[in-house]
Amino acid sequence: MAETAELLRRVETFAGLPDDQIAWFLSQSQEMHFKTGDMYAQQGAPADAMFVILDGEFQARGELAGETIVFTIKAGEVTGLLPFSRMKQFRLSGRALTNGIILRFPSSLFHELVQKMPELATRLVGLMSDRIRETTRMEQQQDRLASLGKLSAGLAHELNNPASAAKRATSQLRTILKRIRDASLELGRRDLTGAQKAEIEKLEASLSHMEGPPLNPLAASTLEDQIDSLFRSHGQSDLWQLAADLARRNVQPATLEQVFATFDDGTARAALVRIAASIEIADLLNEIESSTSRISDLVAAIKEYTFMDQARVQNVDVVKSLENTLTILHHKLKRGVTVHRDYAQTPLLVNSFGSEINQVWTNIIDNAIDAMNGQGELRIRTYRDEKCAVVEIADNGPGISPEVRGHIFEPFFTTKGVGEGTGLGLDTVQRIVRKHRGSIQVESEPGNTCFQVWLPLADASA
Repeated sequence: MAETAELLRRVETFAGLPDDQIAWFLSQSQEMHFKTGDMYAQQGAPADAMFVILDGEFQARGELAGETIVFTIKAGEVTGLLPFSRMKQFRLSGRALTNGIILRFPSSLFHELVQKMPELATRLVGLMSDRIRETTRMEQQQDRLASLGKLSAGLAHELNNPASAAKRATSQLRTILKRIRDASLELGRRDLTGAQKAEIEKLEASLSHMEGPPLNPLAASTLEDQIDSLFRSHGQSDLWQLAADLARRNVQPATLEQVFATFDDGTARAALVRIAASIEIADLLNEIESSTSRISDLVAAIKEYTFMDQARVQNVDVVKSLENTLTILHHKLKRGVTVHRDYAQTPLLVNSFGSEINQVWTNIIDNAIDAMNGQGELRIRTYRDEKCAVVEIADNGPGISPEVRGHIFEPFFTTKGVGEGTGLGLDTVQRIVRKHRGSIQVESEPGNTCFQVWLPLADASA
């Protein structure tokens, strides 16, 4: 007993406690000896004891918020259920990494412990607070990583589409450039007058800059047949692909007939191949420009969303931050969500800590999309109310039941399935809003759920 008492006094939580209290604690505890691999607690089992590690090393392991958690517990640490804790089941399993000794104190004696050892009870409350803080930090970190993973996957898809389109276009350009080079060489071998060369260049320029809505498939097919018949009438029976290319740009047979009227059939053929290639090059360049612009816009939105290369605290335009968030979440919105915007005419500036304000919009909008199962209407409204910027984000999903509504801002509360949510999204939203000296409230009924966020306006806006 004396040896065990000496080991217990080495535990920081018990250091300096009176001898009679140490003796009482030991008399009510069970001294347990473990060999490597032995289990002292099982995840999911009733939480009915506090454990004091006197000797050896132990490992805690289990699932927390869908992630596997593993850490080492060494001699001198206190683990398991603590007084005043609401834990009903052990959240992790514990096993011995080495031979060791543990004191097991039953939870049924916690009330008596608080009376007989008030100093120890105070220390254990502090220990529990530290544990809650660390667990919450781990949960929040995992929640942020999970959110980052979802955003990254969506952004990768959004960036891949225009990048792939640009790659395809540049690959096609190589083939078309060879075609236009061969046609130009053919025209160069012919004895064309300056007027004839000018006529080809004029027609090429006019057709390359033609604009207008694309033809419907039936009209395009009819026009393609007309152009192909025209080519065949002039002895050009192998230009079906050229006929399809010209039909897509709504080039009329009368224009092409004029080419055959001006030039001999061989020259007309080379001229039309070159003109069609020029038209296709113009289309591909437009596609490359559009794709690279989309990539550039996404990169710019990401930089602004994360406040990369910017001061940590600064005035943020609420509408601009909302639009950046919508850009980041476009991969989820485009599946069937219609966004209706009603923004204030004048900029609303709030003082924000980096990208934190964007996390608020991301969590609320992402929840709205999930509530609608990716199909529905998302309504976003901003306006000024005295010295506050007000943001309303609403959806036409099934709504939040009154029973659930009272718990949505509680840490770890979630209605999603196991592994689908940590229950920290709206808790994080509320903490960030309060950090910005704002407030948040929600109203919900079937077909209309609206989150309303109030944020103090920055001096420049107020």
